[in-house]
Amino acid sequence: MADPGNIRPIEDSVVRDFTVNLSYGAYLHLDEVLSAQHPVSKPEHHDELLFIVQHQTSELWLKLVLHELRAVQDLLAADDLRPALKSLARVKHIQRTLTDQWSVLATLTPSEYAEFRSFLGTSSGFQSDQYRSVEFVLGNKNAAMLELFHHDDRARSQLADLLARPSVYDEFLRYLARHGHPVPAAVLDRDVTKPHTFCEDLVPVFRTIYENAHEYWEAYETCEELVDLEENFQLWRFRHLKTVERTIGIKRGTGGSSGVTFLRKALELTFFPELYAVRTEIGR
Repeated sequence: MADPGNIRPIEDSVVRDFTVNLSYGAYLHLDEVLSAQHPVSKPEHHDELLFIVQHQTSELWLKLVLHELRAVQDLLAADDLRPALKSLARVKHIQRTLTDQWSVLATLTPSEYAEFRSFLGTSSGFQSDQYRSVEFVLGNKNAAMLELFHHDDRARSQLADLLARPSVYDEFLRYLARHGHPVPAAVLDRDVTKPHTFCEDLVPVFRTIYENAHEYWEAYETCEELVDLEENFQLWRFRHLKTVERTIGIKRGTGGSSGVTFLRKALELTFFPELYAVRTEIGR
């Protein structure tokens, strides 16, 4: 018989009738969320649920990252810097969560994954339109990526919209120009459907901001937030690379990519090159 001292009575004020009141499960549509995991291995492999949940939760976090970064674009365009910084701070926390998640997937051994990998067919994280959208928002644009989503009107439309829209970095540089910083006209007038390329004339702009932080504190803080964001992104990429490497070695990806080789090349990409280049110049 249970010891009554170990039982916590339900308080009288706790809502019990959900025929008229909104429940936790209904608000979050948990019936839909928790029934969205459909292993395809036959017989069903125990570890496939881990693989599915890992990727589904990552997609949910990416949805929130994209939501916040789109707000940052709008806020920078409206010269509303403080809430933009708040959203960037939130994105950084999400990035840490996404990076930490790889440690869970890393518990999947090569032999365990090999038992159900073939059932995945040609599906691959390479095809994540939300990941591509985040890259587009940050400035790593590639119009050829739209070809991957010709079968998905929603994804293709979202990517096309983001391709044509100034990136977070574009909006920040325009913000700086409106606030008196000598951002080169070629940067401000560039084709925003192309990826940003290094502009040497931008480095002195950032050097002035960094060496006069007391005068340009908000711009200075934003620079550092963007550097944090890129560093976190690179840490996520690296953790992804190492998890793939320990799970499948140097096999090709299920979607046809070169796998680890492709992921290693992604580590060379940068969103905000001048914010790193200026570090060499400061204090000279």
